[in-house]
Amino acid sequence: MADPKPGDRVGEYVLLEQIGAGSFGQIWKARHHIWSDQLVAVKIPTDLQYVRTLQREGVVVHGLKHPNIVRAIGLDPYADPPYYVMELVDGPSLRQLIDEHPDGLPIDAALAVFEGVLLALQEAHNNGLVHRDIKPANILLEGEGNAAELSAAQVKVTDFGLGRAGGVTTASIMQSGSMVTGEGKSISGTLAYMAPEQLDGSAVDARSDIYSCGVVLFEMLCGSRPHGHELPSQRRSEVPGWLDQIFGRCYTRCDRRYESARAVLDALELKAQPIGRARAIPAPPLPPLPGQTSGTVCSQCKKPVEPGDNFCIHCGRQIVAHPRTCPSCGAYPEPYDRFCIFCGGSLERVD
Repeated sequence: MADPKPGDRVGEYVLLEQIGAGSFGQIWKARHHIWSDQLVAVKIPTDLQYVRTLQREGVVVHGLKHPNIVRAIGLDPYADPPYYVMELVDGPSLRQLIDEHPDGLPIDAALAVFEGVLLALQEAHNNGLVHRDIKPANILLEGEGNAAELSAAQVKVTDFGLGRAGGVTTASIMQSGSMVTGEGKSISGTLAYMAPEQLDGSAVDARSDIYSCGVVLFEMLCGSRPHGHELPSQRRSEVPGWLDQIFGRCYTRCDRRYESARAVLDALELKAQPIGRARAIPAPPLPPLPGQTSGTVCSQCKKPVEPGDNFCIHCGRQIVAHPRTCPSCGAYPEPYDRFCIFCGGSLERVD
């Protein structure tokens, strides 16, 4: 299979410039051969073993119609070279944005991207498709990637093919950081973002993507991936405690994880107002914590806080003298939880 080059004709499109590459092949920016203002991205495998993966990706994405998923436009796995045409996202990947913010993205920006990814996954999961390779490189952002102005509508999830791939070579595993085996068990995804059940070669479901989302959330907030039982607020003090709780319910063993992307979105709606979304479900009233009264306002931003909160949901400032923590793992449970949602330990004796 000859390497593609600028000016080559692929189906109805003329290749302009290479904009991405991986172990599977290359991604090119291209224009329609007649309507030159119609720009697309064309994925071309440079290894024949990826042609079936290319075909599968084009087929499954064609059935997913959602503004947060990169749209499929054309597919011909039998052409020379085989190709898959998709929507061109004119903007950086989340990987690039994180690399530009080594201390973490603004919290509102991280929440906006997190929300957009969850909305895309909700659509995929509702259609019986598990992505299996959620990572910053597979999350694209429309526009210039200005972190101060990001909204969930700018998020586009791509690359739904790897999770269904067949066998790969040792060289491609080392190059991409991804593993797939074909002898009874399948390990699909990028190692650093894989859920434990993926590493074990066990069956995966929507919760495996939720785990990967937790890793991505931590990386957006802190600039690097989590280690052990580390919480975002332990690395970055302005991260509010309720966001630690949401991260902890993603980045945990399978039976303790959120069961779906919708469940994570519901948790966000209960606790915050991510960019571009209304708070659809009001938080249930809780009795105030010691030293707190109904109608308390944050001493830093002067905005109202709810009874039962340890941290201000607007600016992240600690608003009680002694936040409740789990004696086993140091996480911040809900004020009236009896057991820690992060490690399962008893909280009966926690003040």
